[in-house]
Amino acid sequence: MLRLTEAAQEAIDPLDLYLGDERGVADRPWVMLNMIASLDGATAVGGGATALGDEDDRAAFQAIRAVPDVILVGAGTVTAEDYGPVSLDQERRERRAALGKVEVPTLAIVTGRMSIEPGAKVFSDPEHKPLIITSTNVSPGKLVTLGDAADVVFLEDLTPEAILGQLGAAEVVLLEGGPTLNGQFARDGLIDEINLTIAPTVHAGDSKRVTVGPEVVPPLSMRQDRVLFGDRSLFVRYLSST
Repeated sequence: MLRLTEAAQEAIDPLDLYLGDERGVADRPWVMLNMIASLDGATAVGGGATALGDEDDRAAFQAIRAVPDVILVGAGTVTAEDYGPVSLDQERRERRAALGKVEVPTLAIVTGRMSIEPGAKVFSDPEHKPLIITSTNVSPGKLVTLGDAADVVFLEDLTPEAILGQLGAAEVVLLEGGPTLNGQFARDGLIDEINLTIAPTVHAGDSKRVTVGPEVVPPLSMRQDRVLFGDRSLFVRYLSST
């Protein structure tokens, strides 16, 4: 159960909440990042993030996925989390349609080496094919094995700006990681919103942080917009303060 304050007893509807948030930026899509991390900053346990989440996190995740036009993710995360096609229940589809959106967001996968196996689960829905955003240097042989299971875009440089430029008329892009892709967007100042689930666990180990890469100088400045209290976890929404 998600609550707006720690003492509140009445649950909120996360779908109403996240769909009702205002978003918009000139000349490019609004980029919202959604990640989960433990108290000591671990973003993966046993190779993936699933073990960090709870029922409230799954509810928030499902609500957030109803918001964007495009879900953007790196190939490493697709493999580690065994991504499937984007799946929205009937309520989320209807709510999106009422807002003038297509029923299911496009899943866009960034891969410089085309490292995803052609038999991966993410390619299993011919009605909702993912968009592969890859390098012009990728081996043609790796693409042949995909057949028509995905649409493919080639870029000379896989920069965040170039990636956003390929996402057509998308108004909102949901960035789901991994940390390296997140770090590239942070470095270029192209994160407008961060939704961070803080799980009440400590793992140590060598798990990556929410963003990985060269130090962002000056740092990306965010302001706290909202805190939700779950039964165990905290859900914090930050907005860019620039």
